Amino acid sequence: MFSANIDWSAFAVFGFFFVLVSVMGFVAAHWRRPKTLAHIDEWGLGGRQFGTWITWFLVGGDFYTAYTVIAVPALVYSVGAFGFFALPYTIIVYPIVFAIMPRLWSVAARAGHVTAADVVHARYGSRPLELAVAITGVLATMPYIALQLIGMEVVIKALGLNGETPLVIAFLILAIYTYSAGLRAPALIAFVKDIMIYIVVLVAVAIIPLKLGGYGAVFAAADAGFKAKGSGGILLAPAQYIPYATLALGSAMAAFMYPHTLTGIFASRSGETIRKNAVLLPAYTLLLGLIALMGYMAWAAGIKPATANEVVPALFKALFPDWFAGFAFAAIAIGALVPAAVMSIGAANLFTRNFWKAYVNPAVSPAGEAAVAKITSLVVKLGALAFVLLLDNSVAINLQLLGGLWILQTFPAVVFGLFTGWFRGPALLTGWAVGFFGGTYVAWTDGLKPLHTIAFGGTSYTLYVGVLALVANMLVAALLSAVMPIGQRRMETPA
Repeated sequence: MFSANIDWSAFAVFGFFFVLVSVMGFVAAHWRRPKTLAHIDEWGLGGRQFGTWITWFLVGGDFYTAYTVIAVPALVYSVGAFGFFALPYTIIVYPIVFAIMPRLWSVAARAGHVTAADVVHARYGSRPLELAVAITGVLATMPYIALQLIGMEVVIKALGLNGETPLVIAFLILAIYTYSAGLRAPALIAFVKDIMIYIVVLVAVAIIPLKLGGYGAVFAAADAGFKAKGSGGILLAPAQYIPYATLALGSAMAAFMYPHTLTGIFASRSGETIRKNAVLLPAYTLLLGLIALMGYMAWAAGIKPATANEVVPALFKALFPDWFAGFAFAAIAIGALVPAAVMSIGAANLFTRNFWKAYVNPAVSPAGEAAVAKITSLVVKLGALAFVLLLDNSVAINLQLLGGLWILQTFPAVVFGLFTGWFRGPALLTGWAVGFFGGTYVAWTDGLKPLHTIAFGGTSYTLYVGVLALVANMLVAALLSAVMPIGQRRMETPA
């Protein structure tokens, strides 16, 4: 477990903060404690009572994850400007949240819906469409949780800890306090996690350039590095404009279709809380831009990592005292705990409501739902841990790329019914199948790459596969809805 070159100063700071948030996770079971946690609304949605600040920290905590802190600078280090697609993506996403999510919250809160699939079933009366949305959510979430554990694994190794034992211990702590406290645990921990991440990033973007000769020297070194490598650059090439734009747009439309982000939405106190968060959450976009810059800083610092994912830990180890590196690693590891917990809860809510209650035990009691959800959350986390321990990390990364494509195909079924009664359930299900399986086939034949090139009018265009699949999805759904009779079931939509 311990290697000869373990950094004890960094490890001590890391251990202190990790123990602190673990204790907070267990204390969360008593924070704003209701009469009972034996109800899926209480365990899985925190009683639907989170106000503006709690929602801001919670949604930000599960949207900007540990793997974000690791992967975005790694991508910028590897490919340059194209890695900044996450910035316009997170700018586009908040108007979508402002326009759509309060209406979705209102529908769910009024009818007691816990998941997006609940909303879809109530709107269209289609069990197959409900199941498709639920399965897609679980499939897209599993590799996402695995990526959080990969992010944690990277910083654990940077501390000098070897083997699988540290990761397993962290997993067990996460599993136990999530089981006992439900959504309240990550909501409470998110306060500490986000404050730590802000401190780490603001210190990094202020101190690192000073040590490297300023931002001019950082950009010059990155530019020279990409030119020497023969690929990438600090500016987008003209051929990258359309891929960049479509990847940002598709990612934005997919972001709040994931079970974990929707869990934060459903747990909010009101639609107004969500609107306020859509205004406040762009502060995280600024943070993300600063995080991405560390990819360029690594070039200026002469960092030569074995893998791109090691860029950020190597940068902090090279340029900061051991104690601050330990603090930064703790922030990243804690940044994995919050989203992993919310993701497992979101997946558990889907399984409980849209499979167990729908097909196995329709008469299940609220306490029974909560019990099933708790057990499912453990199984989901165990599956994610198995991803990391038994398979190559590239498997989780590739499946996460597919996961974005998959979850994007639920957008029409979840969103369109909030605004119009024109679309039909069978048509949306067929559109989902075309987008899901067709997009997967295209991505698979391209070597699991997110971009696909098509020829039109003698010109080639490269676009995000998820957007191509979504266009096919919507066209099929629209054409079939046009020829199908008007459905009988209607869910009242808020004004």
